[in-house]
This record gives sequence, C-alpha cells and structure tokens, in this order.
Amino acid sequence: MKPLQPTLFEGSKRLVYDEAIELTLQSMQAYGPTHEHWGIAWSGGKDSSATLTLILHLLETGRLAPPKSLTIFYADTRQELPPLAMAAAEIMRQLAERGIRCEVVRAPLDKRFLVYILGRGVPPPNNNTLRWCTRQIKVDPMTQALAERLDALDGNILMITGVRQGESAVRDGRIAMSCGKDGAECGQGWYQQVLPQSKGIRGRIATLAPILHWRVCNVWDWLRIYAPMREYGGWATAAIADAYGGDEATEINARTGCIGCPLASKEKALETVLASPDWAYLAPLRGLKPLYRELREPRHRLRKAGLERLKDGSIAANPQRMGPLTFEARLMALDRVLSIQAECNAAAARLGRPVIDLLNAEEEARIRALITAGTWPDGWDGDEPVADTPMDTIFADGSVQPLFI
Repeated sequence: MKPLQPTLFEGSKRLVYDEAIELTLQSMQAYGPTHEHWGIAWSGGKDSSATLTLILHLLETGRLAPPKSLTIFYADTRQELPPLAMAAAEIMRQLAERGIRCEVVRAPLDKRFLVYILGRGVPPPNNNTLRWCTRQIKVDPMTQALAERLDALDGNILMITGVRQGESAVRDGRIAMSCGKDGAECGQGWYQQVLPQSKGIRGRIATLAPILHWRVCNVWDWLRIYAPMREYGGWATAAIADAYGGDEATEINARTGCIGCPLASKEKALETVLASPDWAYLAPLRGLKPLYRELREPRHRLRKAGLERLKDGSIAANPQRMGPLTFEARLMALDRVLSIQAECNAAAARLGRPVIDLLNAEEEARIRALITAGTWPDGWDGDEPVADTPMDTIFADGSVQPLFI
C-alpha cells in the first residue's frame, strides 16, 4: 500500500512524507535482517511513538520482512504527563489486540521517583550535584529488562529507538561523532553494535535509530494524520501530538519530561497541556515543581555536623554536606502530593475526564512503611542536625572556623 502524499509548499525544507518513510524503510532493510530478534524502546513520547507505529505499519503491510520475534519495551517512569500516559495505555491495548508482545518496564518499587524521595529520603534530583533520576527510573530498568529478554532468546537483538537529529544539541553532537560507526551512513539511521549501559549483554545487542533524519513536522504528520487512519493501523496517537502543541511547537520546545521535572528550568510541557481546555483541570499539577524545589531547602534536610571520614580514613572533600530529607519533610510532601492528586481527580469526576495516578495505593503504603521503619540513605543514621542549624564552619583541610569569633 503506497502512503498518501501530504500537500507541501513548493521549495519547503520540510522533508516530504514519502522520502522520510523511504529512508526509514531503507534503514530497517539494511540492518533488520542481520538480527533475528527486534525490540522497540518506547517511552510514550512523540518520537518513540512515531517509530513504534511506523515500524508496525511497515510490517503489517508487508513492506518490511518480520523478524523471528518482536518485543516492545514500554518505559513507564510513573512520572509521565497524563495525556501521554493515557495514550500509551490505549496503544498498549491495541498492541494486545494484535498479539504483539509488550513489556512494561518500571523501576523496582523502592527506586521509583516518589518512593525514593519520600520513603528513603533522598532529595529531589538537581543538575549540579545529584542527577540520579534518569538512570534509576528509566535506563537501569530498561537494561535489566533487555538482559532478561535476551536470556530467553537464541541469537542477537536489534533495539530500535526514536532518536532524531535536531531534538537536542548535545544528542546531535553524539550522533555527529557516532553515526558512521560500524559502517553505517547517516541516511541509514544511527546504528551502533553496543548498547552503552549493557555490560552484561555486550555483543548480543545493537541499536538503530531509523527516523534519525525526520524533522519534527514529519513526526506531527505521522502522529496526527497518518497513524490514526485505519489503513495505517488506526493508532491512538493524535493525543500525543496535541500534548506537545503539535505543529505550533518548535523543534527545541517540542520535548516533554516528567511532571514537575526538577531538572527543567521552566514547566513548558505541562503548560502546553494545561493550555488545552480538555486538560485544564490538571492545573493543580503546577504545585509539584515548587514542592520539589522546597524540599531541597536546608530546613527540610539533615547535615553532617563534623568531619566526615571515608572508609580509607581520608576526610571527605565536602564537609558538612547536606543530606536526606527529615521525616517531617517527607510526610509534609506526601500530604501535598496526595492533595494535588485528589484535587485533580475531584475535578475529573465533576467534568467526566480521566483521573490521574501520581501515587498508587502500593506506593503510598510503601512510603509510609519506610518512614515508620526509620529508613535513611546509606551513610546517614538520622542523628545528624537539621541543615539550617547554626554550626562552626569546617573546611576540606580539616580546619575549623568557629561560629562566633
């Protein structure tokens, strides 16, 4: 079945639809047959959703020869914007109807974002000293899921990703250095024979980004126009494009992260969602980002009071460092999160809109159990003073400046 050709302005730099699809098909034809098994890394975002539904369309229409097995790995961080999480749930239902294997990949209960913060007391991540979230709730669980899947397979696996040029300047730099690796050409996608985080499965896995060349406008066209059409699969992807702002979103701003992401300077993704009348009832979610910022304040955390010696006897380079959240801070934050969730869901019930799930019953119970058990991160016992307590200044060389001189 030949895809429809969208109407484009003459001379536009926009990559025409047929050309974009053809390059993706060539990419898959070049590398797909050399791998017995395929996996698709799917986050529920625009690029990975476009990749997922396009590859399935190419398989279903016979334009692409199927592998021995295909597994979809959905990275459920439990922190996705509600429209994206709900669209992902509907797409997973459609995958199940087709008999396509989809594994939902989540971090273990104690390492999920809110459980780790409110139960164990680890402060929200930040860009300067403690950026723990991406690896813990996304990268490590995906690596573990891949390893477990490979244990059940004979042969190697090709992991298909939605990486594109233009989405991130840092990412583009990596692509420029790497897209010719292993004999690949940029027009054939970004192919690598090793997944960087997969030490235990090295040699049996490769990654391929077959929509590397797509412009963001191609992504919008696919998600909003083509993928929802019956002849292209009838996928529930239009809501994904709308969550980003669709054609009105520029390339640099067409990115989403976790709700209230502590690492982002502005809440662009959430504000885009709230600008839609259908999602305006989720306005209480604006309270998450200020809460995470507040939890990093000294009054909510403990601090090492004296010299901190490492296992080898040396003095730590960061004396009197701030550490975990107090139990009072954790309970305060738990109450705030649950209140935000309750406020959103009360509005959802009143308006007949979908409810949200920031914290489910299992996660809330685990947080309360960890607090009741007196849980602290490694290296802390809870006897340390609250971080805003006045104390002498201790320098890295061990010298002390008294509080009053």
